[in-house]
Amino acid sequence: MLKGIDPRLNAEVLHALRAMGHGDVVVIADTNFPSDQVARHTIYGELLRMDNLTSAEAANAILSVLPLDDFVEDHAARMQVVDAPDDLPDVQKEVQSEIDAALGAPRAMIGVERFDFYDRAREAYAVIQTGERRFYGCFYFRKGVIPPEG
Repeated sequence: MLKGIDPRLNAEVLHALRAMGHGDVVVIADTNFPSDQVARHTIYGELLRMDNLTSAEAANAILSVLPLDDFVEDHAARMQVVDAPDDLPDVQKEVQSEIDAALGAPRAMIGVERFDFYDRAREAYAVIQTGERRFYGCFYFRKGVIPPEG
């Protein structure tokens, strides 16, 4: 245990988040996502896990240490529902709430078509698989910067 660090963040996840640079992407995946296969193509090259957490719980923990890139439109993205790209399932609404809280203001995620999401995920820095069992619990966050003090 460390003071000030969310205990849901394990050592491997913390290592990857710390190693990421500005603009790098981390994928938060549900249990149905082909996480292991996709993770092998990422920069990190291994699947990370946050088992027994919903996507929103994992997002809450990750966003407690990861700044989002507020200079770009795709600071955060969600996998679109097939044949209903504008639908927002509850799991996506919950993660959106975590993003809004982290940013201090509402800022919508972009929607990404399912197969395009898979392609983008292969180019990510890392993939973190959660215990989320609801469909469309797949997201990515683009790392921002922490400004200098003063």
